[in-house]
Amino acid sequence: MTTTSVFIIDDHYMVIEGIRSLLVNEPSIEWQGHATTASSALAYLKQSVLPDVILMDINLPDKSGIELCKEVKDSYPGSFIIGLSTFNQQSFVQKMLDNGASGYILKNVDKEEIIEAIQAVMKGKTFLSHEAAQTLKNNITSDIVLTRREKEILELIAEGLTNNEIAQELFISISTVDTHRKNLLAKLETKNTASLVKRAIQLQLITV
Repeated sequence: MTTTSVFIIDDHYMVIEGIRSLLVNEPSIEWQGHATTASSALAYLKQSVLPDVILMDINLPDKSGIELCKEVKDSYPGSFIIGLSTFNQQSFVQKMLDNGASGYILKNVDKEEIIEAIQAVMKGKTFLSHEAAQTLKNNITSDIVLTRREKEILELIAEGLTNNEIAQELFISISTVDTHRKNLLAKLETKNTASLVKRAIQLQLITV
């Protein structure tokens, strides 16, 4: 069985221990450790085997987790970051996603949801806890209209399919898929596939 290594950055030991207790006996998860400050986290990441998933508090004593998220993602793009917070404000959720986080969950998360979040980001998907998703939905309105075909292609892109695989799935040419992909990037004002999917989820054009 393939295991996913998980590392947590949080300055509250009770939170660390609580989440560790939820995950430590999961056969698919390897608990890699924790850090309580941004500086100690960066030192650990520089010297150790990189974790697959980092659970990152957004309110750290020496640096904002939002800033740390960008710094870690720029230096270690292979690790997936999930924002971890008691705060459910739209601005916090949005900034973490903009800075490279693949998900956002609240600290009252239960075992099933945290495992679901880890599994989702490992598949390249964006995961938002129910409360975070509702916050974005309530604060973002969209007048973007997608055609039926654009929505089909967007959903397949979100599932991680390539242009070739999408073409085979929908029985259309690769060039047609490429044209639709470019149109989607333009409509949603995004520059790449990762930001396209995140933006589509935020606008409730697709669901996770």
